[in-house]
Amino acid sequence: MKKNVPVLIDFDGVIKLGDQIAPDAKEFFDFIHTKRIPACILSNSTLRTSELMKNFLLEKGLQLDIPAFTAFDVTLDYVKKHHSKVKVYCRDYLLQHFEGMIDDQNPDVVVIGDIGDRWNYNTMNEIFNYVINGAEIIAMHKNKFWQPEGKLILDAGAFISAIEFATGKNATVIGKPSPLYFKTALEEIGYSTNNEFIMIGDDLENDILAAQEIGGTGILILTGKTNSDDIKELKPDFVVRSLNEVIKILEQV
Repeated sequence: MKKNVPVLIDFDGVIKLGDQIAPDAKEFFDFIHTKRIPACILSNSTLRTSELMKNFLLEKGLQLDIPAFTAFDVTLDYVKKHHSKVKVYCRDYLLQHFEGMIDDQNPDVVVIGDIGDRWNYNTMNEIFNYVINGAEIIAMHKNKFWQPEGKLILDAGAFISAIEFATGKNATVIGKPSPLYFKTALEEIGYSTNNEFIMIGDDLENDILAAQEIGGTGILILTGKTNSDDIKELKPDFVVRSLNEVIKILEQV
């Protein structure tokens, strides 16, 4: 592998498969550590902080020595830097992180993450009214769908798009495929999007195409939401079926 080419690694569908870690995850991270490859885990999850993500891995016997963060982490940091009055739609156990900023009456911005099956007409209409009355939209991510336990389900992006359509306002997207997220991850390990970098992910659009559009190399892994039949117009640089195959690529590029 070329010296000092940073590697960005998706979490769900790559490291975390359902409620387990990938069977070759330890070997993969041992390789990253031994070869001293600059790397960072970036998850589009709005269900957990990086601390919760690392705790999950630790429970599975995998202790990491590389940076890791989620779309929730980066959104929280962004919101604290730019806004003071927010209405947040995310899992209840994460709301504490916005303490002192919540405004249910006249928020400057509506922050949207994952709320699972709480999406309904009343929730959509509530968000619509905040936005039509002046609030901006911040999307923790804009995924179309995801695969939590082997079954594809709608993700927050579908509902965010509906709000955008109804209000004529575009959301500021923090997570992948936003270049802001890749920039944040690369800066975390001392690089910029002007550098060569490699993105390993299971999402054709949010991981692979998004990385390619800003000069990255995309390695699509078929352990998550994407299968080989989905690869049509969007062409990854590499397609693999395991992290062991990723190791072989990293040894060659």
